Amino acid sequence: MTQTQTQSQSSETGSEYRVAHTTQYAYAEPVSLSMHQVRLSPRASASQHVRNTRLQIDPPASASSSRSDYYGNLATTFSVADAHRQLRVTAESLVTKVDENGGRLLSPRLSDALDQLRRRETPEDLAAVEYQVESPLAPRGVAFARFADVALVPDRSVMEGTEALMTLIYREFEYDPVATTVSTPVATVLEGRRGVCQDFAHLMIACLRSHGVPARYVSGYLVPRPGIVGAQASHAWVSAYCPGVGWVDFDPTNNVMPSHGHITLAWGRDFEDVSPFKGVTVGGGNHTVSVNVHITPTA
Repeated sequence: MTQTQTQSQSSETGSEYRVAHTTQYAYAEPVSLSMHQVRLSPRASASQHVRNTRLQIDPPASASSSRSDYYGNLATTFSVADAHRQLRVTAESLVTKVDENGGRLLSPRLSDALDQLRRRETPEDLAAVEYQVESPLAPRGVAFARFADVALVPDRSVMEGTEALMTLIYREFEYDPVATTVSTPVATVLEGRRGVCQDFAHLMIACLRSHGVPARYVSGYLVPRPGIVGAQASHAWVSAYCPGVGWVDFDPTNNVMPSHGHITLAWGRDFEDVSPFKGVTVGGGNHTVSVNVHITPTA
């Protein structure tokens, strides 16, 4: 089954990429019925234009529907009613990254920003407040606040402090793909000083929220280039909110502020809100899963 959706088009110049994300499940025994939900369509925004996105499901889906979830991400739910021992889902998209407005690093002091958030002066401030509270995978806590104290200083601007926190995590934590699992608590990551992009994103969010700064989890892809970690599969980074500035992205895994090299899929409170692929099956027994992400420039 193939679904094609056009989200937005633009004539603005920028860096254009073809994105192919393939997820394949192989089951030891036949699956009589499976139901899944995927978030594999890149998200349109001011800095990212999605010309089209297509979802291929093999074996073909018996039923399928798409909707925008609570956070505005495109979620597709489908079921496969025919017996199968393999499921292959490929999402193909054409994405253009364009330049954002300059001056986004000019921001108020942290103390002033928190005062404005308490007053909820604008609709944007009010909408950001829900990202101040903790979520299951990115809680608030004294340990996270203390770790970030050296970066998130009240008299320092929000953007300067957040960038300093990103650099602190990058320098003090080691990228180690076998040190954690998807269920490792972020408090354990803080103690062990090792993990992967998902861990570092949750840690940075927990630190920001513990200081009152709204922060959300962003899932997406990295355009492969020298010195960048995490380009072989899905990637994760952080978006922080500052009154008068808006949402600004930070990648603690690579110590960079995302731009043309980061393609956004979805955002939410933490990974559970933006999981690219999840579902249930009847039968199947043991299974293996493989994921392949391929990004190529169109020019």
